[in-house]
Amino acid sequence: MQTMAPPLDAHLIRKDFPILQREIHGHPLVYLDSAASAQRPRQVIDREREIGRTLHANVHRSVHTLANETTAAFERTRDRVASFINANRREEIVFTRGTTESLNIVARCWAEKFMQRGERIVLTRMEHHANLVPWIRLAKSHGFELSYIDYDSDYRLDMESFEKSLTPNTRLVAVAHASNVLGTVNPIREITKAAHEIGAYVVVDGAQAAPHLPIDMQNLDADFYAFSAHKMLGPTGVGVLYGKYDLLNDMDPWMTGGEMINRVSYFDVSYAGLPHKFEAGTPHITGVIAFHEAIEYLDKLGMANIADHEVELSAYALRKLTELPFITLYGPSTAEDRTAVFSFNVQGVLPDDIAQLLDADGVAVRTGHHCAQPLVEAFGCSSTVRASGYLYNTKKDIDSLIESLKRAYSLFAS
Repeated sequence: MQTMAPPLDAHLIRKDFPILQREIHGHPLVYLDSAASAQRPRQVIDREREIGRTLHANVHRSVHTLANETTAAFERTRDRVASFINANRREEIVFTRGTTESLNIVARCWAEKFMQRGERIVLTRMEHHANLVPWIRLAKSHGFELSYIDYDSDYRLDMESFEKSLTPNTRLVAVAHASNVLGTVNPIREITKAAHEIGAYVVVDGAQAAPHLPIDMQNLDADFYAFSAHKMLGPTGVGVLYGKYDLLNDMDPWMTGGEMINRVSYFDVSYAGLPHKFEAGTPHITGVIAFHEAIEYLDKLGMANIADHEVELSAYALRKLTELPFITLYGPSTAEDRTAVFSFNVQGVLPDDIAQLLDADGVAVRTGHHCAQPLVEAFGCSSTVRASGYLYNTKKDIDSLIESLKRAYSLFAS
């Protein structure tokens, strides 16, 4: 579980991030694309280099000193993740390549095995493709029913719509903890309680929440929870699937091959216990070990402090963005219960054109449908600009975004 920490000082934190000292086109870098991938502090970068110099060996196989040390470091990260999210047992932590793979494991290894034709999967209309496409695919191939929870006029989950979706044949609820487009933070504890009351299970896409909010599995009570290291200051190619022990234990493996077996003959196989049953082949060893350093960094700052900082940053950004008459903003109108994600369009200007002009000022944002195409198309467009902040962003970064937007709009308006 996260520890107490002094209040967050983003200006001081920035010194730990070498890339934030860069200039882009002669301007200081203003990085507002953390929803896509967060930057890494020097502590994580240095740890990755150290692993390559002193700790490179395969894990869970050999008995020589280097292999034993590497395996121990790898497994320490599992313990650290379990503690960070307050899992019941270390065996409930499965390392994957990312949130997408984690969610696909649940779809393939749990839903395919335990769901029956005609049973319902409840989703929200704000899901990332990673928590949408696997369920559409299964519905088509296995005859499952899909139902979607609406959002209200302020882009918050419509809980009345959710309650109506919980029919006797509802078997699974798949929901984002926080939207990567809207910033909306969904009430996971309330959702899991209602779902469990009718015997349904809950899988949560936590990619946009785990980096920003305190996460406690005992409180949220989700059956499965998925997140990625690269969105929380860690390396790319590392993800986590948390699953309740009994559920994971009853599931068949995702992939087969080395490491995940108990015994193999020429005609039969028995699988290893948790969590190794789901970790076939050589994992991203360096990434997993370095992820420990990222969690240490977040824990030192305090996740509650990070959340408070983002509320303050969001309130400032919302005020500044809504003062611009040429901006159409999508997402909750208040900073509470949202992350620092701001999707918007500029009147009469294509998102890619805006992004290129912002980049000329050193301001990095993302454009597109953000892997949430149905949601963005529901806005009446095919693309938006998205600015996303994190623990190292300051109000000065928001000011730079606003001034750059004004210049860009002025250029096109003229």
